[in-house]
Amino acid sequence: MKTLFLGYSETKIIDFLKGEGENIVVEDQKLNLKEIQKIDPDHIVSYGYRHIITPDIIEKYPDIVNLHVSYLPYNKGCDPNFWSWLENTPKGYTIHYIDQGIDTGDILIQEQGIFTEDETLATSYDKLRTGIENLFITNWENLSNKKINPKKQNPLEGNHHYSKDLKKYEFLLEKEKWDTPVIELKKYGKINDLWRTK
Repeated sequence: MKTLFLGYSETKIIDFLKGEGENIVVEDQKLNLKEIQKIDPDHIVSYGYRHIITPDIIEKYPDIVNLHVSYLPYNKGCDPNFWSWLENTPKGYTIHYIDQGIDTGDILIQEQGIFTEDETLATSYDKLRTGIENLFITNWENLSNKKINPKKQNPLEGNHHYSKDLKKYEFLLEKEKWDTPVIELKKYGKINDLWRTK
């Protein structure tokens, strides 16, 4: 079987799939439909892919699996880890189908993460990455055989952010960048009434 892996070139998922006998094609550049058809994949997995997958590709390959480090429907879009702390929303990771929205496709599997109050943005992100990679590996057989029943997202729930949204709060990261303690973001969010859950 051939899997087109879109996104990160360094992840244990790639080694796992190779170990499972998958023929892996890794690509982080933007591909069009003709280029994907030339590859002729049996499965397409997106993880950290920075390009929009166009409607014609989604129509031809409706079961593209995406790995997103947020607990959907919360924190769709960019910088989900940052927003989950600032806005006090559920934290976790989700494997879902790609549709024509941004992180709005049907959910296949998700888990909430376990974090401590002494996390930084960097350590919490590392936990999210480890968690979603383990979740994918554990469930690959069922994902590849489509044995998991997808669950639709409620469009009235959750939140969404674009990359430009972070600019307003970049001052919170000026001192320690991604080593910023998450407790500082939580405190700022609560004081400024940014929390989406109380």
